Amino acid sequence: MTTRDTDCLHRFVFEHTDVRGELVHLDASWRAVLEHRDYPPPVRDLLGQALVAAMLLSATIKIDGSLHLQLQGDGPLNLLLVEVSAQRTLRGLARWDGEVPAGILQDQVGKARLTLTIDPGRGGERYQGLVEVSGETLAATLEDYFIRSEQLETRLWLAADAARACGMLLQRLPGRNADDEDWQRDVFLGETISETELLQLPTRELLHRLFHEEDVRLFEAEPVSFRCTCCRERIETVLRGLGYAEVQDILQEQGRVNVNCEFCGHSYDFDNVDVEALFAAADQPDVPKTRH
Repeated sequence: MTTRDTDCLHRFVFEHTDVRGELVHLDASWRAVLEHRDYPPPVRDLLGQALVAAMLLSATIKIDGSLHLQLQGDGPLNLLLVEVSAQRTLRGLARWDGEVPAGILQDQVGKARLTLTIDPGRGGERYQGLVEVSGETLAATLEDYFIRSEQLETRLWLAADAARACGMLLQRLPGRNADDEDWQRDVFLGETISETELLQLPTRELLHRLFHEEDVRLFEAEPVSFRCTCCRERIETVLRGLGYAEVQDILQEQGRVNVNCEFCGHSYDFDNVDVEALFAAADQPDVPKTRH
């Protein structure tokens, strides 16, 4: 009996060619994203695809920080935001208004743009690229982005349901001797994959079914997990940004300030004493550090 891969990222290369690939399986990590919000199936599936895509793309670059993928438009699904880290952690959310149709991406998000933001960490300069949503799928839109912005030929296959989210990426390596025949053959073979196979087959079996005539080298799996980076200190910063008067208005109306993280559902409560202490601390002058 073959054991199914769970919550992992696999890299692979086609030996003696300029083509590399990746496969991602999200299971418990994906269900953790869904745990705190009841998404309608079209929104749920697109969010799962976006998480998989972001994880695949983050593995193609070397960063110590994080990669953010955002879809924002004027359609019924008006915002989708996912974040993955160099430590292979992920989180994501979506917002919608009204009925979101299944099928074509443009019908779901309307006139929209896709933004990729790379935060390299350790004080590095953030990079941001964007493209108008023109493809019928998220995969097609991202492929268009890579051709326009990065001049990298990239193909993506993405799938998600209520239990799993999975994806595969093929990409031509830059700076190598180009061989169109290798690339076209591998893409042609990749196109034979079905959504069911992508969601259900373990990595080795899937690669063998698709590329059994190719010389494929598979690397060790990297674990993937759900992790939210919210914390009380960040919520306090948001409240300070609102200003004392507005936070006091919330206190007067509701008796306390309650902030729920949209990513993980964690609740942060602030009563009158907490708010007074928060803004009193913000008014304190900076004290220079001394060394003894």
